[in-house]
Amino acid sequence: MRKMIVVAVREYQAAVRTKAFIVSIVAMPIIMSGAFLAQAFLGDKVDVSDKHVAIVDYTGQLYDGIVDAARDRNESDKKNGGIFEVEGGQRKQVLPRFVIERVTPTSGDIDRVKLELSDRTRAGELYAFLVIGADVIIPPEANSAERDAARLGIDYHSNSPTNDDFRKWAEKPLNDQVHRLRLQAANLDPEVVGRAMGWTPVGNLGLVSLDAEGNIIKAKETNEFANFIVPMGLMMLMFMIINVGAIPLMHSVLEEKMQRIAEVLLGSIPPFQLMMGKLLGTVGVSLTIAMIYLLGAVYAVHRADVAALFPPHLVIWFVVFLALAILMFGSVFIAVGAAVTDMKEAQSLVLPVMIFVILPLFVWVNVVKEPSAPLSIALSLFPPATPMLMIVRQAVPPGVPVWQPLLGIVLVLLTTVLCVFAAGRVFRVGILLQGRSANFGQLVRWVIRG
Repeated sequence: MRKMIVVAVREYQAAVRTKAFIVSIVAMPIIMSGAFLAQAFLGDKVDVSDKHVAIVDYTGQLYDGIVDAARDRNESDKKNGGIFEVEGGQRKQVLPRFVIERVTPTSGDIDRVKLELSDRTRAGELYAFLVIGADVIIPPEANSAERDAARLGIDYHSNSPTNDDFRKWAEKPLNDQVHRLRLQAANLDPEVVGRAMGWTPVGNLGLVSLDAEGNIIKAKETNEFANFIVPMGLMMLMFMIINVGAIPLMHSVLEEKMQRIAEVLLGSIPPFQLMMGKLLGTVGVSLTIAMIYLLGAVYAVHRADVAALFPPHLVIWFVVFLALAILMFGSVFIAVGAAVTDMKEAQSLVLPVMIFVILPLFVWVNVVKEPSAPLSIALSLFPPATPMLMIVRQAVPPGVPVWQPLLGIVLVLLTTVLCVFAAGRVFRVGILLQGRSANFGQLVRWVIRG
């Protein structure tokens, strides 16, 4: 036992006393959130050159309105739907101007008109063009099924289908005008109808409750973003720590095996104690990383006044599940490292293990949306997925019945004991094996026969 503790302490100190550990603490959240940070940094790095758009208005009534709307947009601040941001009292253009060009409709073939405008778009003279059908203003129910579909719709054409900012922007002013003209044609006041059809939002609130004195506590508005980001953040943190903590065990064992360091170590310590020492040291490193991030998260949620979304008991459950996950997956990675002779062979064996590690990433969105659904409960009680998915379910209000995480711990603990037992037998035989790697059949025989 003493030798196992010595190995665990040595593994822990070797990890946390390096500059690489400090760098990884800082770099891991940056890497995991790199896409969000890049989007935030590059969000205003857009092409603000003018976008020239041609409009063919076969109704003869919508062009002026879209031009006026584009003019208002080109002169307004972003908070008012415009293209400028105010920084330090100065206006900075952050979105391109839409420059509208009128194309007079002809009585000829509409496809010929579209071809000419398409050629101008390919040549870069136009950014896009819009063709407004002649019967757009006529309500749909008044249109005969035999009428030309081209006369009933508004078609947007562009050579850049992934950049449809103009189409998305133009939909509202165009539809506003179409609705106004339809109401006027029906002898209805658009302003009166607009007020009558005003949008009534539906509030997203929690449940009403009683305090200790029996007073009614009003329901608070639900923060949808926070309710989504907390479970995702906890799951990604656990996934990140498993990758940083458990996977390097395979590299460490393989390196010691290839350099024959393991033979020297086994001269003074039994194989199982050596393996457990490495596992416990890795658990210590993983918990250190977790506590650093969790303390930072607790501080952040208190500063943001959303501490109710991150209660203390959630931290305790996270630590327990993380420790079990590191023991479970770490023992398997140690067994893989002991069973092979080079990294190429290790990759073929580690792939099935990684499938179980990343399984929660495939289903977590469904679990967050319906944490109490039978499928979510079943997935969170599947031992390889339990650590991450159970903490996801616990982080979604109102939480889960206490028997479910307790059952999850029992199942994961049993699986962990089985994995450690099997890994110990594989490690004892494989750590001294040189020259060839074990296949799956040999691994099974080692586990059964010892």
